Amino acid sequence: MASATTFYDFTPKDKKGNSYPLTNLKGKVVLVVNTASKCGFTPQFEGLEKLYKEIKPNHPDFEIIGFPCNQFGNQDPGSNDEIQSFCQVNYGVTFPVLGKTDVNGDKVEPVWKWMKDTKPGILGLTRIKWNFEKFLIDREGHVVSRYASTTAPASLKGPIEEQLKKPKGTSGASGKAEL
Repeated sequence: MASATTFYDFTPKDKKGNSYPLTNLKGKVVLVVNTASKCGFTPQFEGLEKLYKEIKPNHPDFEIIGFPCNQFGNQDPGSNDEIQSFCQVNYGVTFPVLGKTDVNGDKVEPVWKWMKDTKPGILGLTRIKWNFEKFLIDREGHVVSRYASTTAPASLKGPIEEQLKKPKGTSGASGKAEL
């Protein structure tokens, strides 16, 4: 989608294969994460859910979205239904986890290509290096920051709350990539 200028311009697929228009999140601060069920970072689901439950009640204008990905060591081989069940049973995940997708390569989900191009990692690299990389999107749909897999969800509370304090129309797209 060459004409895309914001996160909201994309429509990935949900867990049932239906369209999930990101325009429905317009005006929200969004943390986007590529996830996997059988990764050393998989326990981050617990931290992401805790972060979600700490922030969401006071800020309905906040969302976390998980994008399961099986591109790193075959660490999310299950079906979309199996992935959903795993997230709910093992970590009590209540934030949206969409359908399995590619974050790199020829079949990359367009929103991931856009995020990577908008906020390259260290040395200008655009590829996702591993599961649980994170992107923080501001209310205007711009990528504010990019975080490495090793970044603990709890450490993102401050940057998220900083974005939530900003009124609509105040872009925070000057953030950095922390990879």
